[in-house]
Amino acid sequence: MQSWRRSGVILIIALAIVGIVLLTGASFQKGILGASTPDDTLYQYSTIDALMLGLYDGGVTMQNLTTRGDFGIGTFDRLDGEMIVLDGMVYQARADGTVSQAAPAHTTPFAAVAFFDTDRSYQLNRYDNLSSLTSTIDTLLPGENHFSLIRIDGTFPAVKVRSVPAQQTPYPKLEDAVKEQKVYTLSNITGTVVGVWSPAFVQGINVPGYHLHFISADRKSGGHLLDISTDRATLSLDEVAGLKMDLPTTGDFLTADFSGNQSAALGVVEKGTAPAR
Repeated sequence: MQSWRRSGVILIIALAIVGIVLLTGASFQKGILGASTPDDTLYQYSTIDALMLGLYDGGVTMQNLTTRGDFGIGTFDRLDGEMIVLDGMVYQARADGTVSQAAPAHTTPFAAVAFFDTDRSYQLNRYDNLSSLTSTIDTLLPGENHFSLIRIDGTFPAVKVRSVPAQQTPYPKLEDAVKEQKVYTLSNITGTVVGVWSPAFVQGINVPGYHLHFISADRKSGGHLLDISTDRATLSLDEVAGLKMDLPTTGDFLTADFSGNQSAALGVVEKGTAPAR
């Protein structure tokens, strides 16, 4: 009887030790693999190369997208306008120059969002163009191999934006679709630049470097940012250390040929230098 009790005590102690080891191991594993919390992760649907190839059918609703982030950019089903996600609201800047709040059931073929939490902020002074502005932001980014969310609030002397009209099937490649872009120059306008800076290693997945959109404070104007000048504005940066990506599970994505290098065409698309028709 005494031997049985001793064996039972030994068993209990052994189980306790195993439990402690497992908990310690779980904590250690979480420390390594869980360094990026859900609030410090960029969520992306599909890839930029899929968009470049003309895969414009939406696959994620706005209702779903906003559970993954309150800040970000993208486009809409059939490439119908530029997406600006700001303070948890999703706005659709169409090619006719109008901006409206996107319905929860609207879908996107490509978007990147996260929960914005300012890590650091800076006061920006006068910049005559987007190139000089981003050259300064380059020096303020926390590093070259993490994502950074970029928010710039202010009143801007000039903002140049574009949007692309909804496409019809068979969809053209993006470099051809942007030949139909509509470009607008907004003067002395108060608003917010919303964007993502991505590392070089995301080539083909997202846009390496800056991908910026703009929306006015009255939510009546906006689009993909082509150029901007500033007098005084506030730059807020949020470093993002994780990436979570979902891919389309149906449609042309499953058989598309992604073997080509789209970087040159992407550069034309992002700068909006494709000649207008």
